[in-house]
Amino acid sequence: MNSLGIDKAESQTRVIVAMSGGVDSSVTAALMADAGYDAVGVTLQLYDHGAALAKKGACCAGQDIRDARRVADAVGIPHYVLDYENRFREEVIDDFADSYLRGETPIPCVRCNQTVKFRDLLATAKDLDGDVLVTGHYVRRISGPHGAEMHRAKDLSKDQSYFLFATTRDQLDFLRFPLGDLDKTQTRALAGRFNLPVADKPDSQDICFVPNGNYADLVEKLRPGACDAGDIVHVDGTVLGQHEGIIRYTVGQRRGLGVSAADPLYVVRVEADTRRVIVGPRSALLKSQILVADINWLGSEDLPDDGLPVEVKIRSASKPSAARLYGHGPGMFRVIPDVPMDSVAPGQACVFYQGDRVLGGGWIRREETVAAAA
Repeated sequence: MNSLGIDKAESQTRVIVAMSGGVDSSVTAALMADAGYDAVGVTLQLYDHGAALAKKGACCAGQDIRDARRVADAVGIPHYVLDYENRFREEVIDDFADSYLRGETPIPCVRCNQTVKFRDLLATAKDLDGDVLVTGHYVRRISGPHGAEMHRAKDLSKDQSYFLFATTRDQLDFLRFPLGDLDKTQTRALAGRFNLPVADKPDSQDICFVPNGNYADLVEKLRPGACDAGDIVHVDGTVLGQHEGIIRYTVGQRRGLGVSAADPLYVVRVEADTRRVIVGPRSALLKSQILVADINWLGSEDLPDDGLPVEVKIRSASKPSAARLYGHGPGMFRVIPDVPMDSVAPGQACVFYQGDRVLGGGWIRREETVAAAA
C-alpha cells in the first residue's frame, strides 16, 4: 500500500494532479513527482485568456496556465490544458448571475468544485487511466470505519472544507489532498526546496472571473436589466429610498445602503419579485432556524428523529456554531442553532461538522420559497 492508499508501487500509480498555476497545486505536483508517482498535470482553461490577463491573481487562465506548465516542466511531469470554458460559463458564471437575480448571495467557488472540477475533471482523470485525482486544497481525507471521510485541514486558518462540502462519497474515494496536514508556511518552504518558479507567487484573491472586483457590473453585462431600480423599505413598511438594482445588496450588508437613519440599518431581505430591499435593525437579522436544501450527506448514519447535535458554518470565515439537525422533507434539513444566528443569506452554503469531520452541507433557502414549493 503506497502513501496514497493504493495497492500498487508508486511508479505504477497514475496520479492526475489538478494544477491551477498557484503555489499550493504546484507543491502538490512536486510532492507527487518526488515520491515517484506516475504523475500527470492537468490545468483547466475556464474563461477567456485575454480577460484573465487583465486581472492579477486570477486562476485557471492566462499567466496561470503558463505558470502551471513551467512547474510541470520543472518537476518533470507531462502537462495538459483542457478547454472547459463553455462548461464553466454554463455551470458557474451563469449560475452566479442568476443567483443574484433571485436575490441570493452565490458562492461560485463551491459551484466550480461541485461541477467543473470534482465532476467533469474527475471524469476526465478516470479517462486518462488515473488511479486518483490529487488537488492542492487544504482539507483532509481520512479512512474511517465506513469509508473515506472528509475532515478539516490541520491549519484551520487555511481550511477549505466549507467550499468542498458538496463532494460526494464516490468522488471522495477517488480524491487525495496531500496538503491537508500542512500549514501555508510549510507549503511555501516546500516550494522553495523544490525550487519551483512560483515559490513567491501571491495567493489568488476574490472571484477569479470578475476582472475588476465589481460583481454588479458583471451581472448587468450578462443579464441586461439586472440593475433596475426599486424601493428600499424598512421592516416596518416605511419606504426609505430607492436603489439601483437588487444585485448590489446582500443579507447582512450595512455599508452602502444609500439611505440614512438614526440607528444602524442592515439588509434583512432581498425580494427579487418586487425588486424591494428590506432593511432593519440588527435584531431583525436573527434566525432561530435555517432551512437547507440540496443536501450532500457524508455522515455515517441517517439523522435520528430527535435530531443530531452538530456545529454549522454559514460563511467560510465564520467559526462553527452549535446547532441541531432535523430532517425536513426529501433532500432538505432544518437547522436549529443553539443561539440565533444573524446574516443568514439565501444562496450561501450551510456546512455541518462534528469536531473536525465534515458531515456535508447544503444551500440556504428562504422559508417562504420552500413553503411555496411545497
